[in-house]
Amino acid sequence: MPKTLTEIRSLARSHTRTALNVLVGVMRSTKAPAPARIAAANAILDRGWGKATQTIENGDDGALELIHRIERVIVHPENSHS
Repeated sequence: MPKTLTEIRSLARSHTRTALNVLVGVMRSTKAPAPARIAAANAILDRGWGKATQTIENGDDGALELIHRIERVIVHPENSHS
């Protein structure tokens, strides 16, 4: 019988302490490869402090301007001609 999303979340959360201990163990292990240690450290920081915000840079391809144009068309269609 499939579990509800609430039941799945509850089950996953019941393993939080163990999962965090595993991540800390990997992070501290000198025998673990560097990428695994870094991934574990990042996972710990993300859960404790949230993911770092990422900025969108407007490079030569004009990606940021394209996003603004799409926003104008979708959110403010009355002003889409600008």
